[in-house]
Amino acid sequence: MRIVAGVDWSDESFAAVEQIGLLYRPDDIVLVHGVELGVLQSPMVAGAVNLQGYDEFRQAMIDAGRKAIERCRALLPAEIPSVRTMCDVQHPAAFILDTAATVKADLIVMGTHDHSRVTELFAGSVSHRVLLHATVPTLLVKGKARPIARLLLAVEDHEDSLRLHSWLTSHPFKNPVSITVLSVVPSLHMVNEHLMVGLKDWSEQSERHALQVVTDTARALANPHVTVSTEIRQGDPIATVCDVGKSHDLIVVGSHGRKGLERFLLGGVSHGIVHRAGCSVLVIR
Repeated sequence: MRIVAGVDWSDESFAAVEQIGLLYRPDDIVLVHGVELGVLQSPMVAGAVNLQGYDEFRQAMIDAGRKAIERCRALLPAEIPSVRTMCDVQHPAAFILDTAATVKADLIVMGTHDHSRVTELFAGSVSHRVLLHATVPTLLVKGKARPIARLLLAVEDHEDSLRLHSWLTSHPFKNPVSITVLSVVPSLHMVNEHLMVGLKDWSEQSERHALQVVTDTARALANPHVTVSTEIRQGDPIATVCDVGKSHDLIVVGSHGRKGLERFLLGGVSHGIVHRAGCSVLVIR
C-alpha cells in the first residue's frame, strides 16, 4: 500500500502522520511539503519588486519544510519498508495531488484544520482543495491520532457498497475493527401531508432496499478480523451519519461529488460529512 501524506508544521499534520502508523501497514509512504511563497512563488516576481534577500528567504522556507518532514518521519513506525520525502516551492495542494498521481498512490492522508464551509469557499484550504480534486481515496484526520477500533461505514446503494467493500478488503486495517454498516433513508416528515400519500410506498421500498444493501455489505465484509453490525435510520444523510459517528473512531463514506460549479459551491454528502463529523473521515472514490 502506497500512501502520500501532505505535511506542514501544524499539530494536525503531525497527528495525521501518526495516525497512518496506527491504522495501516503501508509498504511505501511519501511525505510531501509544498513551500507556499504567495506572490513570491516565482523568482521573476521577486526580481521585479527588487526584493533583497529573496534567495536566503526562499532557502530558509525550504529548510523549514524539510525539518517538518523529518519530524513527521520520526513519528512513523520503524518497520515501514520505504519512506520518501519531497519538499519544493510549489502550491501545497497541487504538489500533493501531482505527487499522488505520479507515484500512483492508493491513499492521500492529511490533517484538517476544520475550517468552516464559508471560510473554505472564499479563502480555501489545502485539505479542502485536495478533497475536491483528488482521484484516489483521501483520509482527513481530525484531532489527535488514536487507535481505530469502531468504524462507521455509510453506504447508499449496491454500487456504493461494492466500491467501499473492494477498497477496504484490498487495503486491510492494521488491527481488528468493529464495523457498523449504516444506510440513511431520507426523511419525509417535512413533506406536505397531501403529498405523503404517494410517497409512503416509496419510503417503504427505500427502507427495504436499504436493509438489503446493509445486509449484503455486512455479509461481504465479515471475516475473523472484523465484526459487523447493521443499522438503518431515517433523516438527513449528513446529519445522521455525523450523529451516529459520534460513537465511532472513523467514518468511511463513498464520494458522490457534484460536477462543475455546483461541486465547488455546494459539495457532496461526503464533503458535508467531512466538515461536520467529530472524528476522522475516509472518503473512498
